[in-house]
Amino acid sequence: MGKIKSKMVKRTAEELKRRGIVFHPDFEKNKKVLGSNTMPSKKIRNQMAGYLVRLEKRKS
Repeated sequence: MGKIKSKMVKRTAEELKRRGIVFHPDFEKNKKVLGSNTMPSKKIRNQMAGYLVRLEKRKS
């Protein structure tokens, strides 16, 4: 069983997608895209990058 993502991670990821930021189905690329923005911590950035990978793979 996987870890459950917090509402903040999900909400923020959806908001970034709505703003038009392009994400990829690759964790490392998403991490770099999120790293250019101001993230509160490395842990949150990694959680969001992983969640966005799942969303992109589900979309494809």
